[in-house]
Amino acid sequence: MKLGKKGGIAVFTLLGLIAAIVIILHQNLGPAADPREELIKKVLSCLIIAGACIGFACFYDKVTGLAGELFQSRHLIWKLAKNDFKKRYAGSYLGAVWAMIQPVVTVALYYIVFELIMNGASRTEEAPFVLFLTAGLVPWFFFSEALNAGTNALREYDYLVKKVVFKISILPIIKIIAATFIHVFFVGVLLVIAAMYHHYPSVYCLQLFYYSACLFLLVLAVCYTTCSIVVFFKDLSQIISILLQIGMWATPILWDLNMLPEKWQKIMKLNPLVYIVNGYRSSVYGHEWFFQDFFSTVYFWMFTVVVFGIGTIIFKRLKVHFADVL
Repeated sequence: MKLGKKGGIAVFTLLGLIAAIVIILHQNLGPAADPREELIKKVLSCLIIAGACIGFACFYDKVTGLAGELFQSRHLIWKLAKNDFKKRYAGSYLGAVWAMIQPVVTVALYYIVFELIMNGASRTEEAPFVLFLTAGLVPWFFFSEALNAGTNALREYDYLVKKVVFKISILPIIKIIAATFIHVFFVGVLLVIAAMYHHYPSVYCLQLFYYSACLFLLVLAVCYTTCSIVVFFKDLSQIISILLQIGMWATPILWDLNMLPEKWQKIMKLNPLVYIVNGYRSSVYGHEWFFQDFFSTVYFWMFTVVVFGIGTIIFKRLKVHFADVL
């Protein structure tokens, strides 16, 4: 049963209202809770939710149209994603094994440099450094690979973009799903390393599905903007590569966020990847549920929804020119 435009807007507004009520009623019972700071967070959160509802109502057709296309083409997306993954390593003797070797070698190199040579310069009290490091690199590798692949999806599949009947909106998600295959393997490596240090899988590990979904949706939201712009501004690919290098160090992957003063920690948490990296660590050895960090969870989803909405609008407005430029 289809809701229609008015029904869809009503449902989204109702969900926004429920989210705002939950935020207003939430109480941080921590000993270091600052009432003034909590009030500011609540006000800003409610304003962003209100803005998201207004934006959704104004651009309802564009936002829901893209989501509908992805759902209708789900079988084709899955088939093309598998073909894309196989094609990437076609002709090599080891095939997809190369994709699995690279992240493992990277982790080994970081471990040798920071743990053995520098004698654990970035060691944390919560877990051995190699486990701390791997838990941060797992989501980062997926994000960087998926962002690069999704950004260049339209240029790589330019022959499909020029086909009038083909739904080009599915191309970015194809590249991201292809990157997910390696991510699943790397999560398995992470669990093995955790078990070696006596952090065996527990019920908290189920959150890895949640944080992987968060990561998938975040990179998908970003890619709809980047893949649209890179068609007209090819230098964006190089800019993204530089930003990823900076982001590697701006995200607490090789270092612990708790090393910073509290006010800088709050600034760093504006990076949505901090939420995901900390989430992977809490799932594997931290034994903390995602909803315990309430405002970080709210902020992440508001950020992702807003970015997805912006990406959808940009993609829909520019896609009529893609075939001409490519």
